[in-house]
Amino acid sequence: MTIIGILAAVAIPYYLRSVRTAKEVVLRENLATMRYAIGSYTADKDKSPQGLDDLVQAGYLKKIPEDPITSRTDTWVTGPSESPVDINDSGGIGEVHSGANQSALDGSNYRSW
Repeated sequence: MTIIGILAAVAIPYYLRSVRTAKEVVLRENLATMRYAIGSYTADKDKSPQGLDDLVQAGYLKKIPEDPITSRTDTWVTGPSESPVDINDSGGIGEVHSGANQSALDGSNYRSW
């Protein structure tokens, strides 16, 4: 019994770290996909989308992806484009970030990704 307890005590932190690493990989991929969709929408329509729903309605995304850190689709934080050159200043979104307040494994905040 003691050996099983020791093995579990060693294995569980590694397992939890691997789960968190996987969520971070999915988060980075979701952010890249949404940013690409925002860029494509902006280039095609000569205006920025007003929200993430515009990307779904226009067919650039099948659905709004889930933030793997918060396990929700409504926690994404959108903002204006950080690019100095905008096609049309329509007041739409140009950037998207996670709404999670936690820190990543590398010490950065998920909101800064």
